[in-house]
Amino acid sequence: MGAMVTAGRVRAARRPEVRLPALEPHTDGELEPDGDYDGVEFREADLAGQDGGGARFLDCALTSCALDGTRLTRARFLDSVLTAPRGVGTELAEATLRDVEVRDARLGGVQLHGSVLERVLISGGKIDYLNLRGARVRDVVFENCVLVEPDFGGAVLERVAFPGSVLKGAELTGATLKDVDLREAASLEITHGVDRLAGAVIGTGQLLDLAPVLAAALGIRVEDQALPRDSGGPAG
Repeated sequence: MGAMVTAGRVRAARRPEVRLPALEPHTDGELEPDGDYDGVEFREADLAGQDGGGARFLDCALTSCALDGTRLTRARFLDSVLTAPRGVGTELAEATLRDVEVRDARLGGVQLHGSVLERVLISGGKIDYLNLRGARVRDVVFENCVLVEPDFGGAVLERVAFPGSVLKGAELTGATLKDVDLREAASLEITHGVDRLAGAVIGTGQLLDLAPVLAAALGIRVEDQALPRDSGGPAG
């Protein structure tokens, strides 16, 4: 098992710098598989259950859109901003998000397994059961958001930070971490895969919080010191 890094320098994640051009409102009905959307704004659109698999979104804004069960498998979001997306079961497996901002999301069961995230900011909001299994996550910042049982199993995380964020029941089994900064997380709870924290940096207080699960992973039995037995003999 590699050593857990608790101090030292960590390379900071590069944040996206999205500058959207003047946008045209989306007026073409439902999403289309392999569609090409360039400079388009989707505002308060109900995209629930629609199929945009393989579509490309370049310089786009999605604002207050419903994404319940929306199929966006292998879609590409480039230089785009998603503000207040909401929905359950959004399908983004094998998608690409590059230079993207996601703000104030209210999502559950988002499927991003096998995806590629690069220079992405996820700020505010709450995401339940985020599935990033096998994903490549590079230069990504989770800022002031709540992640409930996020699954990073088998993922590769490089230059990832969690300032102000709450991680509840994170899954790290089989994950590879490099320059992952967890020191500023508001709360850190790891259910499985604590042994994969090599390549991450955590704070002293977080180390104490993780001590029970770390001890279990290392096979360490923790017991209070036994008190000496009273011999029961007569007092001298």
